Amino acid sequence: MNRRFSDLLAPAAFLVSLVVIATVYGTFAAWRGWFPAPQIGLAHRTLTDLSKNWKNDFALEPTRHLVRPDDSDTPPDPDRGFAVRIEDASASGYTLVTGLSERQDESVHVVRLFDDAGQEIHRWPIRYGQFDPERQPQNVMLHGMEVFEDGSLAVTFDAGNAIARVGACGAPMWVTNGSYHHAITRDGTGQLLTWKGDEIAWIDAETGDELRTLSLTDDIIPARDGEQRAYFDIRTRTPEDADEEMTYLADPFHPNDAEPLRAEMADAFPMFEAGDVLISLRELNLVAVVDPESGALKWWHHGPWIKQHDPDFQPDGTITVFDNGTDTGRSLIRRIDPADDSLSVDFAGSEALPFYTWRRGKHQFLPNGNILLTEAEHGRALEVDPEGRLVWERHMRWDETQNLIITEARNVPADFFRNGPPTCEQAEEIADASGD
Repeated sequence: MNRRFSDLLAPAAFLVSLVVIATVYGTFAAWRGWFPAPQIGLAHRTLTDLSKNWKNDFALEPTRHLVRPDDSDTPPDPDRGFAVRIEDASASGYTLVTGLSERQDESVHVVRLFDDAGQEIHRWPIRYGQFDPERQPQNVMLHGMEVFEDGSLAVTFDAGNAIARVGACGAPMWVTNGSYHHAITRDGTGQLLTWKGDEIAWIDAETGDELRTLSLTDDIIPARDGEQRAYFDIRTRTPEDADEEMTYLADPFHPNDAEPLRAEMADAFPMFEAGDVLISLRELNLVAVVDPESGALKWWHHGPWIKQHDPDFQPDGTITVFDNGTDTGRSLIRRIDPADDSLSVDFAGSEALPFYTWRRGKHQFLPNGNILLTEAEHGRALEVDPEGRLVWERHMRWDETQNLIITEARNVPADFFRNGPPTCEQAEEIADASGD
């Protein structure tokens, strides 16, 4: 016998009410980050990532670190590589290029050395497995690099757990484990500066010992009796009532550079002192100079750069910044004078010479006035002259359509290396080293 409509109405209403309640709760859960929204989001992102990058995770192909050579719809030149556009206009010396290796069977990461004719004359295989057995080398990215006159390098990694110094053939000289990341800079007194999580870390360059740290959250933000908080507490969740506290959103700062003011350049910055640290916080669009003892800000500026990297002190008393211009399709090299905050643009690319990397990126002003640029997310290094003309470019080619990510191109003078450019005559150094 059929049930009467009135008998079905109550269960139907109950089901509808459950749907409404679930919808309302789901909306608020997604907005406030309540269970199970974070778990569902994480599961979805994980499955998407695994389906896209399973070849990478099984060390079959480095899909996590391959990029298109440009943003156009035109198929790239399959024979792209090194090309000189203006003869006899490049800076002299050697160029180091840091990033993913095209010889994955030798090492996942590499630093390559090119002479001023563009020929590779040496390479440092960077074997992350020698530094940290807990993470797969193909799932970290070589990022920070500092070079020494004896031919050795210091290196750090995105998503890694080590800072290390390696000899000319890649064998470790020392390894210090910890969440060190992004740029490494020598301070001129035998120390290296880098980031360790949200701490600026000073490392003994000879031993790898961590000498001290300055915490962003514990030292810099609370400095000046808390008066600096407003410059940093931007990416926070607003409390709903007076009993709640502000909470930080995910990765609220993303520190990516810490450069000390070296003594030989200090006279150009009378408002600062030798040893003060220039920092970059990507998520705040913030560049600042910090007292390394107290954490007090001596100067700061939010924007106009967007998701910037690599601020540098310059000999003329200005600071230059790699403005990624994330989501604008155009990266810039900006210059700011901390004496009066006046701004200018040194390089902006053009329709004829596109220049854009939505993340990462480096720049270096060269002695002849040219700029060496690292277009990381297109796997390209290029040198431009003061008028913005392309002098040379190098695509780090993987296959016909993809380039390898690079994280830094660096020029050093012809007389930089104490005993000439490094060689690898000690073949046993590589043979004895444990591989990836």
